[in-house]
Amino acid sequence: MFQAQGLGRLPKSTFRAHIAEQLRAAILSGEIAPGAQIVETALAGLFQVSRGPLREALRQLVEEGLLVTVPYTGTHVISLSVDDVREIHSMRVTLECFAFEQAWDKRDAVFRAELQRRHAALIATIDEGDDRAAILAELELHGLVYEACGHRLLQRTWSSLRGRLQLYWAAHHRAHSIRGPRRDGHESYVAAALGDSLDAMRAEITAHMQRGGQQTEKFLQDHTQEATSMTGMKRGEPT
Repeated sequence: MFQAQGLGRLPKSTFRAHIAEQLRAAILSGEIAPGAQIVETALAGLFQVSRGPLREALRQLVEEGLLVTVPYTGTHVISLSVDDVREIHSMRVTLECFAFEQAWDKRDAVFRAELQRRHAALIATIDEGDDRAAILAELELHGLVYEACGHRLLQRTWSSLRGRLQLYWAAHHRAHSIRGPRRDGHESYVAAALGDSLDAMRAEITAHMQRGGQQTEKFLQDHTQEATSMTGMKRGEPT
């Protein structure tokens, strides 16, 4: 059962951000399950707020891709299937290779310093054992090339994937029983991004996306089968 922290002592201007942060954390931890329906009246009671700031927070999470609103059905946490993972993988390989192609000749001293800074920030979150912060830091690291490439449509496409990527990485970490990515998991990526060979960068992106993918797919398959089995038991169906 999701437990919300009270907002009574917070300025009203921060209600939306605080609600969004708590809901995001609960979704990424699995406390609010994939596919779960979001009931505004229940959440308003938990947070002890009016539905105005709550709806603003929900809209933010819809924009991030963590929630989806379906007409006549309501708002739900997105579900992440094995097919979703495969599509995310193939899309990311294509997008990130294209982003580096666009940004390759724009990698100046500022880009290089910022890439190293973001890599160091990611390592710091891993050392602290802060999984949610590590996920956000990993997004920031991979997001740099999209910021540098100057391709606005590509940047918007990347932004639309962020929510699903956060769910994917959270599932990936649970599949591997880890808190955050491997400490050395981005060293070859950063080295290639700072290097002289675009072909080597493309090869590293493909390899980087594949690492651990099969185990994450198995994790999702097992959880899908478990959920299906539990549903059948509740209905009295043979399993």
